[in-house]
Amino acid sequence: MARCLRAARPTGPGRRRSTILIVDNEEFNVDYLEQELADLGYATLSAASGQEALTQTATAAPDLILLDIMMPTMNGFQVLEQLKADPTWRHIPVIIISALSDMVSIVKGIQLGAEDYLSKPFNPTLLRARLSSCLEKKRLHDQEMFYQRRLAHEQEIVRQLQATFLPTALPQPPGWTLTARLLAAPTVAGDFYDAFPVANGERIGLMIGTVDNQGGAAALLMPLFRSLLRANVTQEDLIPVGVRAPRPLDDATRLQTAVTLTNEYIAHAHGPAGQFTTLFFGLLDPQTGALCYLNGGHEPPFILNTTGVKSRLPATGPVVGRWPGSTFPLATTCLAPGDMLFVFTASLTNAPNPQREPLGQVRLLQWLEKGAASPTALLDQIEAGLRTHRAGVALDDEITLFVVSRT
Repeated sequence: MARCLRAARPTGPGRRRSTILIVDNEEFNVDYLEQELADLGYATLSAASGQEALTQTATAAPDLILLDIMMPTMNGFQVLEQLKADPTWRHIPVIIISALSDMVSIVKGIQLGAEDYLSKPFNPTLLRARLSSCLEKKRLHDQEMFYQRRLAHEQEIVRQLQATFLPTALPQPPGWTLTARLLAAPTVAGDFYDAFPVANGERIGLMIGTVDNQGGAAALLMPLFRSLLRANVTQEDLIPVGVRAPRPLDDATRLQTAVTLTNEYIAHAHGPAGQFTTLFFGLLDPQTGALCYLNGGHEPPFILNTTGVKSRLPATGPVVGRWPGSTFPLATTCLAPGDMLFVFTASLTNAPNPQREPLGQVRLLQWLEKGAASPTALLDQIEAGLRTHRAGVALDDEITLFVVSRT
C-alpha cells in the first residue's frame, strides 16, 4: 500500500527538498530507508508494488527512485523498462536494490538504464554517497532542461517578432505572380525577403537576403537590414551619394544609392559585430519585364521556363554591411512571358542528409531542369525533393524560396 509523503528535517532557507520514492514490498526495508532518508533531509514516498510505483511516479514526479528488483506481479525490471521507455520519466534516476550476491540482477538493471545500485543490508555511508551523486546529476539535468525551455521560449518570441518584418502578402501586378516560402529551422536565423511597390507603383522592389551566421545577432539585424533597404529605395527625394542636389532617379541610381546608404550605416554603426548580409535586390518594371538588380554575394538566381533553366544571374558585387566604402555594381536582364525568376538562400543547397552530405548545386539543377508549370508547382517540387534528401534530418538553417513569374 502506498504511503503519504513523509516529513523530514529542514534543509535550509530557499532550498527545495528532494523527494525519493521507495519501491519495496518488504515493510522493514521501507521503514529503515524512510528513517535514514528523513535524517538526511529528504522527503519520501513509498510503493509496495510495481504498479503503485508507476502511479506514484505519474502523480508525484519524484526526484529519485529506490527500486527493489524482487517484487510479485510486476518485478523491478518491468518497472524500470516502463520508466525508461517514457520520455517524461526516463530522466528520473533509478537506484536498484538487490542482494550483493545477485550480480546478474545488478548488471541487468544497469543495462536497462538504472543509474546505480544498492546492496542489502544497506550501508548508510554508501547510501548517502549514491543518493547525493544521482540527485546532483538530476539537478544538473533539470537545470539544463530549464535553460533549454527558456531558450526555446525566447527564440519563439524572436521568431514571432521577425515574422512581423516579413510581408503578409506579396504584390501581384497584372500578368505576374509572386510567391515565397520560408522553411523554418529549430534555431532563429537571419533570412528575409520582401516585395513592394516603388516609384508610385511603376516598379516592384524584389529583395531576398541572409544575415551572416545564425542565432540572436542575425535575428536582431535582419529587421534592420530589411527596413533600411526598403525605406531607402522607396524615398522619392533620395539624393545619390556624392550628388549635392536632387535629380530624377532612374532604376540604377535609386537601387545603388539605397544599398550604398544601408551599407555605410551598418558598416559604421555595427561594424564591430562583423555582421553583414548577402543580398539580391532588384527593381522590376512590370510593363516590360525589365529587371535592374544587384547581387551582393548571394546565391545566383535562376531564370526558368516550363522546359527548364534558361540562364543564371551571377553575383555583381560584395556583401552589404561589411566594409565601408564598398561599391555595388548593377546588372540588367529581362523576364519574358513564361519566365520564372527563382531566388533562394544558400541554406537550400547546404541542407544535410543523414550522412551530413549537403544537397548541393548539382541535385538542385537536376530538379530545376525538369521545368515547372507554375511557381507553386516549382516550390512544391523543390520542397518534396528536399524532404526526400533530408530523410527526417532537421534543418541546420532556415531556407527561403522566392519565385517571380511572368504569366
